[in-house]
Amino acid sequence: MSQTTAPANAEKRYTVSRADLPLSCPTPEMALWNSHPRVYLPIDKEPGGECACPYCGAVFVLVD
Repeated sequence: MSQTTAPANAEKRYTVSRADLPLSCPTPEMALWNSHPRVYLPIDKEPGGECACPYCGAVFVLVD
């Protein structure tokens, strides 16, 4: 049984929409085997709609 997932933490900047909330890093689409523990990010409460992951430093930007 094979499931295709994106590489975890491959990029440093991601755009997300409200449909993606609640936001976690790594996201559900990312492979977990080679990543850090999942952490939920309160991007909708951040000024400017931007939040960084405390583990990998990836920046997520809320676009809507």
